[in-house]
Amino acid sequence: MAEPARESRTPVGETGMEEKLAGVVRRVFPDASVEGLTRLTGGANQQMWSLDVVADGKRHPMVLRQTSDWNRDATGTLALDDEARLVIRAGEGGVPVPGVHQILEPDDGLGIGYLMARLEGETLPPKILRDERYADARSRLAGQCGEVLSAIHRLDVSGLDFLPATTPEGVVDQLYREYQGHGEPRPVFELAFRWLKDHLPAAPEKLALVHGDFRHGNLMVDEGGLVSVLDWELACLGDPMADLGWMCVNSWRFGHIDLPVGGFGAREQLFDGYEAASGDRPDPDRVRFWEILGTLRWGVMCQGMAASFVGGHDTSPERGAIGRRASETEVDLLRELVPLIP
Repeated sequence: MAEPARESRTPVGETGMEEKLAGVVRRVFPDASVEGLTRLTGGANQQMWSLDVVADGKRHPMVLRQTSDWNRDATGTLALDDEARLVIRAGEGGVPVPGVHQILEPDDGLGIGYLMARLEGETLPPKILRDERYADARSRLAGQCGEVLSAIHRLDVSGLDFLPATTPEGVVDQLYREYQGHGEPRPVFELAFRWLKDHLPAAPEKLALVHGDFRHGNLMVDEGGLVSVLDWELACLGDPMADLGWMCVNSWRFGHIDLPVGGFGAREQLFDGYEAASGDRPDPDRVRFWEILGTLRWGVMCQGMAASFVGGHDTSPERGAIGRRASETEVDLLRELVPLIP
C-alpha cells in the first residue's frame, strides 16, 4: 500500500500503544498480537499508524486513525468515531472503502479513532498521473469516479444525525465569514463571492450525502482504477453536485489543466459514469457553480494556512508552503470567471 512515508517507530513499553492496541484487536481476533506499529506522516488533523495484527497464523494489515491532541476540539469535521460509522454505512451501500474493524472505546485509553483495513494502492497524485503503470487506470478513472459518487449520493442517511445539513447559500455565507476573519482583502476573492451570490442555485429538493473532499489524495488507485475512497471527515448533507465540482477544481489537476477531472479525465466522462450508475445526468451549470465555489474555498483555506503560519500558530513547512498557493487560486478564479462576466 502506498501510504505516506513512515516517520518513526513507537518505542515499545514507553507509550504502551502496542499493549493497548492488542486489547482492542482481541475484541475481533482472540489471542491476537500487534506487530510493526509505525507512525505514518500525513494527515493534518489526525494521526495515522500502520500495524499488522497476527492471529491464527494469519497477518491482517491495518491502519489506526486517531484524533491528534491538537485537534480534539476542531470544528467543521466529523469526530472519528462518527466518521467510522459513516464509512461502515458507505461500505454497506457498495462504496469502495476500507473495512472498519473496530471503533475505539473510552476504556481503550487511546482516545477517539478506529481501526480499518490497510489496502494496497497508490494515493500520490504525481505517480497516478505520470507513471506508465497507471496508464490504463487513468483512461477509466473519471468514469469510475462518477459511478462511485453516484453510489455515495444514493446512500441511505437515516440515523446519521451527526451529519450537518448545508445549502448553497449557507456554504457561500459561511465561507465569506471565514474569509473576512482572515482580515486580508483580496479583490479576486471578492469578485468570486459576488458572482457566486448572483448565481446561487436553488437548494436541492432532497439533501444527499456529500463526501466533501472527493479528490486526489483521498482516492486510492491501482492498475485497474479506483480502489477505495478515504477521509470522510468533511462529509455532510447537501447538494450532491458539490462533490463533482470539487473534483474538477484546477488545484487537483496537478498541472494537467486540460483534463478537468483530477488531471486524468473530461467532465463528460465523469458525467457519463454518474448517469450510467444512477440514471441521472448531472447539470453542467450546477457543477460549474460548485467548481468555482470549490476553487474559492481552496483559496480561502490556503489563506487561512498562511495566516496561521505568519501568526506563529502553526509554523510547519507544509502550512507555509500551502499558504502561498492562495495566489494560484486567484489565477484559477480569473480563468473561470472572466468568460462568464459580461
